[in-house]
Amino acid sequence: MNTSRTKRGKPVPPITEAEFRARDGELLRIVDNWLQRATERAGAHLACHIGCAQCCIGSFAISRLDAARLQQGLSELAERDMERAQRILQRAAESLERTAEFFPGNVETGILDDSTEAEEIFESFANDEPCPVLDPETKTCDMYAHRPMTCRIFGPPVRSEGGLGVCELCFTKASPEEIAAAEVPLEGEAAESALNQDLERATGGGQTIVAFALLGA
Repeated sequence: MNTSRTKRGKPVPPITEAEFRARDGELLRIVDNWLQRATERAGAHLACHIGCAQCCIGSFAISRLDAARLQQGLSELAERDMERAQRILQRAAESLERTAEFFPGNVETGILDDSTEAEEIFESFANDEPCPVLDPETKTCDMYAHRPMTCRIFGPPVRSEGGLGVCELCFTKASPEEIAAAEVPLEGEAAESALNQDLERATGGGQTIVAFALLGA
């Protein structure tokens, strides 16, 4: 996070580690507050619990911001529990060994292609792969505090271009009206986008996956 880029011929000051931590910390505070309200509104319809890892199976795209957060978390984990960090890296390496041949992107950089064809391939890419940070014994996330944004907001009803989405294990006995009533408008999207753009200018753009991010892509 210390490489500058140029934009329209003018130097762009690199984002510092301190700035990244401060801005991401504030973003996570906003999102965690949103999640608390969403959880309260969902009530018994929200089936998420410790040990439920269905949403931890299958590869998905993460942003440069998500990747930076994961790398920061892995570095902090290594300082206090090297063996645990090494197990995560081993799982990441094994996952890529199984799937790299079919990765719809650059296997050297870990960046996903953004072509329509690549996006279609990614729809079925590594759908049965467990997330490398998922502890296979406890079925809990080894880097929960540094998890990607997709993981943070998954579960309660969230509105997107595709409509109102919700975890398939939640709201199973709720009507469409009850699901809509449980929605809490997502907050922090503008701050997330701005921080991600600053990181992309400093480190390069493009989405990747958790395994590549953990291995330094």
